[in-house]
Amino acid sequence: MRRLLIPLLLAPLAFGQSKRLDPIKWKLEFQPASVRPGGVAIGKLTAAIEPPWHLYSPTTPKGGPIVTTLSLTPNDAIEAVEVFRPKPDRKFDQNFNLETETYEKEAIFFLKIKLKPGAPAQPLELTANTRYQACTDKQCLPPVRRTASATLTPDAAAPTPSFELPAGYAAISQGVSPSGATGAGKPPSSPSPTPQTSGDLAQFALLAFGLGLAAVFTPCVFPMIPFTVTYFLNRQSASRADSILQAGVFSAGIVLLFTSLGFVTTALLGPFGVVQLGSNPWVNGFIAIVFAAFSLSMLGAFEITLPSGLLTKMDRASQSKGGVVGSLLMGLTFSLTSFACVGPFVGSLLAASVQGGKLQPAIGMLAFSSGLASPFFLLAMFPSTLSSLPRSGAWLPRVKTVLGFVLLAASLKYVSNIDQVLQWNFLTRDRFLAAWVVLFALPGLYLLGLLRMEGIKPDQNMGVGRTLAASAFLMFSISLLPGMFCGKLGELDAYVPLAGEGCAAPGGTAAGGEQLVWMKNQYKEALAKARAEHKLLFINFTGYACTNCHWMKANMFPRPEIMDEMRKFVLVELYTDGTDAESERNQELQNSRFSTIAIPYYVLIDPDEKVIAAFPGLTKKSEEFLAFLKSGRQAEAKSAASL
Repeated sequence: MRRLLIPLLLAPLAFGQSKRLDPIKWKLEFQPASVRPGGVAIGKLTAAIEPPWHLYSPTTPKGGPIVTTLSLTPNDAIEAVEVFRPKPDRKFDQNFNLETETYEKEAIFFLKIKLKPGAPAQPLELTANTRYQACTDKQCLPPVRRTASATLTPDAAAPTPSFELPAGYAAISQGVSPSGATGAGKPPSSPSPTPQTSGDLAQFALLAFGLGLAAVFTPCVFPMIPFTVTYFLNRQSASRADSILQAGVFSAGIVLLFTSLGFVTTALLGPFGVVQLGSNPWVNGFIAIVFAAFSLSMLGAFEITLPSGLLTKMDRASQSKGGVVGSLLMGLTFSLTSFACVGPFVGSLLAASVQGGKLQPAIGMLAFSSGLASPFFLLAMFPSTLSSLPRSGAWLPRVKTVLGFVLLAASLKYVSNIDQVLQWNFLTRDRFLAAWVVLFALPGLYLLGLLRMEGIKPDQNMGVGRTLAASAFLMFSISLLPGMFCGKLGELDAYVPLAGEGCAAPGGTAAGGEQLVWMKNQYKEALAKARAEHKLLFINFTGYACTNCHWMKANMFPRPEIMDEMRKFVLVELYTDGTDAESERNQELQNSRFSTIAIPYYVLIDPDEKVIAAFPGLTKKSEEFLAFLKSGRQAEAKSAASL
């Protein structure tokens, strides 16, 4: 899942300037260095690119990285300028989800400069201006502006230069003269940046469809599958035509609401606001209540029934329209109840799609919601087949009871999100895990016949399947116990509250025995500390209800090699998903300064607030994160050596 999201979140990594890490050096020279007034001079602008960095061509399609722009500082002796770029290496870049044009190791641009006939016979100091973004396969630096200068002397006795462009070169329109014309008053010979092709849109739609399929496995989507199957099982009609119609209508409800709601929410809140819905207390509270109500109903506390009047109307609609209204309402309801889980997917997708063409947001949302609806469509297409399965026997109430306990545990996860976002600190890690230990042990005891509930009689023999299922629940329950005593839970650490201050898990302990010290929501104070201690600042944009953030803090940061490197920075956590003023300030800082909505998001800056490196999202490879940390130290050492 993370690797699907990373291409969407890498595009606009950060803005600002970085003087400590600059892998591209520019040089301007004229060959020859003198030209007749009214003649044409050729400037050679060379970009020396350090591996493994690359530079983006001026004709890279829009919607991805910052392309290279080139111009010449206006001069009264210059009549016109035309810029030529070398042939780039064009390939699909997964980081930006589009075709990019790049240069590696070296890129040589030519500036065709026409002097005015009355140019004075004195040396001209001409300056080429560049703006560009350097990237590797793993990270990008903020866009920067650099200049390169050289001297050109108008000389009536200068020979007329002969120059022929190498193969593959083409004119671009960035070299603008003081009059605003390009070249010698003619349009550029090469086209402007190409719009996104149908192939690019197809790849984007395929990725969006994959995200929709992946979203099916989120906690508040996957448990809805049994309810959907039950709804279509209980339909009176079993004809294949009616099954296909109801499946299409149900899926259309999902597609309709997600597409329209996504656009409306983005228009009102922006992409960042969409992502924030996943941690919104009201949304999480609604999902918790829905899950708890269904779970208690499955456990036999009460039966959920619709009002008789509504049932009558839905029955009439089913009689006259084939149940279209009911299926459509079910699809719309499902979309609303699942939005808390899929909101981050939708927000990230919209944030990436708005950088493309006008149709890209619509295509992206349509593909995403289609992927989300497709499993339900396939299940709903065959209700007659499902209804032909044996309905008698003890297995059905057992599944219902076990699912009731699982849904009750899932509802507790959303209550935990509310507790963390609002900072109540009531449902601590110990209490949360204690509740989960009990809730996952109960279905195991039930399947063993030790908990008397519907579906299992005292004198019934235990089959192999029932025994194995009971053992799985009990083993999972017991495996949660170490987490109550500062133990690690591996992948589960992403879904449970972080350990308290008395445990080393949240921050860990380095090899030398020194524990990491985090400053929480204190950006200015951390910056001042970095200045005082002459250290770089490590910013962790994180969230209270962010599962990937929890995983990184519980499983990546405590690794010895990571801990030892992180000790060298001033560490600050900036939470962006809370409801307090601090979270709002952190949101504004991240969105305005770094132009990204991603959490977790890690940035290294120097005491002057210059961005050294950035790392978006989750990684389970310690060597990747270690390389990011060391890149900051190496840049700092290189800068110190040059002083």
